[in-house]
Amino acid sequence: MIAPKNARRLRPNMPHYGVMPDKVDAMLTWDWVEGRLHEAHNYWVCSVRADSRPHCVPVWGAWVEGTLYFGTDRKSVKARNFARDNRIVLHLDSGDEAVIIEGNVVEAKVSQPLLKRIGERYIEKYVLDPELEDSGDLLLCVIPQKVMAWLESDYPATATYWLFDV
Repeated sequence: MIAPKNARRLRPNMPHYGVMPDKVDAMLTWDWVEGRLHEAHNYWVCSVRADSRPHCVPVWGAWVEGTLYFGTDRKSVKARNFARDNRIVLHLDSGDEAVIIEGNVVEAKVSQPLLKRIGERYIEKYVLDPELEDSGDLLLCVIPQKVMAWLESDYPATATYWLFDV
Protein backbone atom coordinates (compact mmCIF):
# COMPACT_ATOMS: atom_id res chain seq x y z
CA MET A 1 0.00 0.00 0.00
CA ILE A 2 1.32 3.42 -0.96
CA ALA A 3 -0.61 5.39 1.69
CA PRO A 4 -3.51 4.88 4.11
CA LYS A 5 -6.92 6.13 2.94
CA ASN A 6 -6.71 9.29 5.02
CA ALA A 7 -3.16 10.30 4.03
CA ARG A 8 -1.16 11.36 1.03
CA ARG A 9 2.40 10.30 0.36
CA LEU A 10 4.92 12.90 -0.78
CA ARG A 11 8.58 13.70 -0.96
CA PRO A 12 9.86 16.30 1.47
CA ASN A 13 11.24 19.43 -0.14
CA MET A 14 14.76 19.50 1.30
CA PRO A 15 17.16 20.29 -1.56
CA HIS A 16 19.90 21.19 0.94
CA TYR A 17 19.91 17.46 1.91
CA GLY A 18 19.61 16.30 -1.70
CA VAL A 19 15.92 15.46 -1.34
CA MET A 20 14.19 16.67 -4.47
CA PRO A 21 10.36 16.60 -4.54
CA ASP A 22 10.26 15.44 -8.18
CA LYS A 23 12.45 12.33 -7.59
CA VAL A 24 9.82 9.82 -6.44
CA ASP A 25 11.00 6.46 -7.74
CA ALA A 26 12.56 5.19 -4.47
CA MET A 27 9.91 6.45 -2.03
CA LEU A 28 8.91 4.02 0.70
CA THR A 29 5.49 2.37 0.91
CA TRP A 30 3.08 2.45 3.83
CA ASP A 31 3.47 -1.33 4.09
CA TRP A 32 7.16 -0.76 4.87
CA VAL A 33 6.26 1.72 7.64
CA GLU A 34 3.59 -0.59 9.09
CA GLY A 35 6.06 -3.48 9.13
CA ARG A 36 8.49 -1.43 11.25
CA LEU A 37 5.74 -0.23 13.58
CA HIS A 38 4.38 -3.76 13.96
CA GLU A 39 7.76 -5.34 14.76
CA ALA A 40 9.27 -2.56 16.91
CA HIS A 41 10.07 -3.48 20.48
CA ASN A 42 10.39 0.06 21.84
CA TYR A 43 8.59 3.24 20.85
CA TRP A 44 10.11 6.53 22.00
CA VAL A 45 7.30 8.83 23.18
CA CYS A 46 8.01 12.55 23.40
CA SER A 47 5.73 14.96 25.25
CA VAL A 48 6.03 18.41 26.82
CA ARG A 49 5.94 19.22 30.53
CA ALA A 50 3.94 22.13 31.95
CA ASP A 51 7.09 24.26 32.09
CA SER A 52 7.78 23.49 28.37
CA ARG A 53 10.65 21.09 29.03
CA PRO A 54 10.59 18.04 26.75
CA HIS A 55 10.01 14.58 28.17
CA CYS A 56 11.02 11.53 26.13
CA VAL A 57 10.78 7.90 27.26
CA PRO A 58 10.61 4.47 25.65
CA VAL A 59 7.36 2.53 25.97
CA TRP A 60 6.14 -0.85 24.86
CA GLY A 61 3.23 -0.83 22.48
CA ALA A 62 1.19 -2.72 19.93
CA TRP A 63 0.47 -1.80 16.32
CA VAL A 64 -2.97 -3.31 15.75
CA GLU A 65 -5.34 -2.65 12.86
CA GLY A 66 -3.40 0.40 11.71
CA THR A 67 -3.13 2.09 15.10
CA LEU A 68 -0.40 2.23 17.73
CA TYR A 69 -1.59 1.57 21.30
CA PHE A 70 0.46 1.92 24.47
CA GLY A 71 -0.30 2.03 28.15
CA THR A 72 0.87 4.13 31.05
CA ASP A 73 0.05 4.73 34.67
CA ARG A 74 -2.52 7.50 34.95
CA LYS A 75 -0.19 9.42 37.28
CA SER A 76 2.93 9.11 35.11
CA VAL A 77 4.71 12.20 33.79
CA LYS A 78 3.69 11.38 30.21
CA ALA A 79 0.04 10.85 31.18
CA ARG A 80 -0.03 14.21 32.97
CA ASN A 81 1.70 15.85 30.01
CA PHE A 82 -0.77 14.37 27.51
CA ALA A 83 -3.75 15.36 29.66
CA ARG A 84 -2.61 18.96 29.33
CA ASP A 85 -1.22 18.88 25.78
CA ASN A 86 -1.95 15.83 23.66
CA ARG A 87 0.65 16.52 20.97
CA ILE A 88 3.17 13.72 20.53
CA VAL A 89 6.30 12.88 18.61
CA LEU A 90 6.98 9.17 18.52
CA HIS A 91 9.90 7.38 16.89
CA LEU A 92 11.41 3.94 16.70
CA ASP A 93 14.87 2.93 17.95
CA SER A 94 16.55 2.77 14.55
CA GLY A 95 18.10 5.73 12.81
CA ASP A 96 19.01 3.41 9.92
CA GLU A 97 15.35 2.54 9.25
CA ALA A 98 13.72 5.72 10.53
CA VAL A 99 10.02 6.05 11.31
CA ILE A 100 8.87 9.22 13.08
CA ILE A 101 5.25 10.10 13.85
CA GLU A 102 3.99 13.58 14.71
CA GLY A 103 0.42 13.81 15.88
CA ASN A 104 -1.87 13.55 18.87
CA VAL A 105 -2.47 10.96 21.53
CA VAL A 106 -5.89 10.21 22.98
CA GLU A 107 -7.32 7.74 25.43
CA ALA A 108 -8.27 4.66 23.44
CA LYS A 109 -11.93 3.71 23.39
CA VAL A 110 -11.89 0.17 22.03
CA SER A 111 -14.28 -2.75 21.79
CA GLN A 112 -13.69 -5.88 23.87
CA PRO A 113 -12.53 -7.86 20.79
CA LEU A 114 -10.01 -5.13 19.89
CA LEU A 115 -8.82 -4.89 23.50
CA LYS A 116 -8.27 -8.66 23.42
CA ARG A 117 -6.28 -8.36 20.16
CA ILE A 118 -4.09 -5.59 21.64
CA GLY A 119 -3.40 -7.80 24.68
CA GLU A 120 -2.56 -10.75 22.42
CA ARG A 121 -0.08 -8.60 20.49
CA TYR A 122 1.62 -7.59 23.76
CA ILE A 123 1.93 -11.27 24.70
CA GLU A 124 3.38 -12.11 21.24
CA LYS A 125 5.98 -9.34 21.48
CA TYR A 126 6.83 -9.12 25.15
CA VAL A 127 5.73 -12.50 26.59
CA LEU A 128 3.77 -10.44 29.08
CA ASP A 129 0.05 -10.12 29.60
CA PRO A 130 -0.66 -6.43 30.14
CA GLU A 131 -4.02 -7.27 31.77
CA LEU A 132 -5.50 -4.25 30.01
CA GLU A 133 -8.99 -4.80 31.36
CA ASP A 134 -7.97 -4.96 35.02
CA SER A 135 -4.86 -2.81 35.34
CA GLY A 136 -6.52 0.58 35.74
CA ASP A 137 -3.76 1.99 33.52
CA LEU A 138 -4.45 4.42 30.76
CA LEU A 139 -4.58 2.90 27.26
CA LEU A 140 -3.58 5.52 24.71
CA CYS A 141 -3.56 5.54 20.92
CA VAL A 142 -1.65 7.70 18.49
CA ILE A 143 -3.45 9.70 15.80
CA PRO A 144 -0.83 10.66 13.21
CA GLN A 145 -0.75 13.98 11.42
CA LYS A 146 2.61 13.42 9.73
CA VAL A 147 4.80 10.35 9.37
CA MET A 148 8.40 10.61 8.17
CA ALA A 149 10.45 7.60 7.09
CA TRP A 150 13.69 6.77 5.30
CA LEU A 151 16.47 4.28 4.95
CA GLU A 152 19.81 5.72 6.01
CA SER A 153 21.57 3.45 3.48
CA ASP A 154 19.60 5.02 0.62
CA TYR A 155 19.04 8.55 1.83
CA PRO A 156 17.96 10.89 0.27
CA ALA A 157 16.28 8.67 -2.35
CA THR A 158 13.96 6.99 0.19
CA ALA A 159 12.94 10.07 2.20
CA THR A 160 9.14 9.86 2.31
CA TYR A 161 6.42 11.73 4.19
CA TRP A 162 2.75 11.00 4.71
CA LEU A 163 0.40 13.85 5.62
CA PHE A 164 -2.86 12.78 7.26
CA ASP A 165 -6.25 14.43 7.07
CA VAL A 166 -7.15 15.76 10.49
